[in-house]
Amino acid sequence: MQSHKTRDHGGGLDAAIARWGGTRAGWIDLSTGINPHPYPVTQFPGYAWTMLPDQSAQDDLLTAARSFWKVPQDAAILAAPGASALIARIPALAPAGCVDIPTPTYNEHAAAFVGQGWRLAQTPHACDKADARVLVHPNNPTGRLWSQDEACAPLTVIDESFCDVTPDASLIRETTQPGRIVLKSFGKFWGLAGVRLGFAIALPDTIQRLTDLCGPWATSGPALHIGAKALGDTTWASDTRTRLATDATRLDDLMLSHGAALAGGTSLFRLYEVDDATAWQSKLAKAHIWSRVFPYSKTYLRLGLPASDQWSQLEAAL
Repeated sequence: MQSHKTRDHGGGLDAAIARWGGTRAGWIDLSTGINPHPYPVTQFPGYAWTMLPDQSAQDDLLTAARSFWKVPQDAAILAAPGASALIARIPALAPAGCVDIPTPTYNEHAAAFVGQGWRLAQTPHACDKADARVLVHPNNPTGRLWSQDEACAPLTVIDESFCDVTPDASLIRETTQPGRIVLKSFGKFWGLAGVRLGFAIALPDTIQRLTDLCGPWATSGPALHIGAKALGDTTWASDTRTRLATDATRLDDLMLSHGAALAGGTSLFRLYEVDDATAWQSKLAKAHIWSRVFPYSKTYLRLGLPASDQWSQLEAAL
């Protein structure tokens, strides 16, 4: 079982530079699943920086989010400073009990539940006995998609941080059911992780409780403006899905030609089975390319997508 105590993440480029040398400008960070071609950030009103966020900016963002994700009318939406901020607060919505989190998966969910007194289900996929369940959909790092029937615990969190590349697979319709919470991440698909913007979608009473836990002005003024503009740009989203799918295929072809085997992923990141993941990571790091390995697997290597001007460096490293 994946340990909640090992809170491993992508990123950490500073540590890689300290070990293998070079400068940040010369490195390619493929350890995350962030779109390497971010949404273009244009100018926004100066008061977004200097004043507390007003209600109209909040309303504009939530209106754009409701339209983009086709949120059911019965459901409500909360914007927060990143999906991780919501993940940390969700366990407080119910009395501590048993939570089923199928592994391997993103480890912050288990850390958040355990940190608030919950115990992890020891039997894999013990949904019928759990008080809560977390489904990362599509899963990170395997890319597995879950079905509506698997969202079955009294409190079920459906983390769709990577689902914007496959919108037809979304379980957003589940948010009309009591105890169902869908999470969305702005940083991954739009490539603006530094903006720190995430969303929770659920029935109004659940969203009100989360709002109380997050406090006032949880989302910054710049994030409100950037998010509203990006979520309203459906043409950019459609074009981006096409480009990501093309680049994911290109990365698969490149990695498979060098002996890796495809083990899963999405069009924002690819998971490969290799003979020795740590050795592969070290080989790429010597060429100033940072990749992702996992403490629970000696053979899993995960790569994000290179930007257009980074492919030659990766090809040379391999």
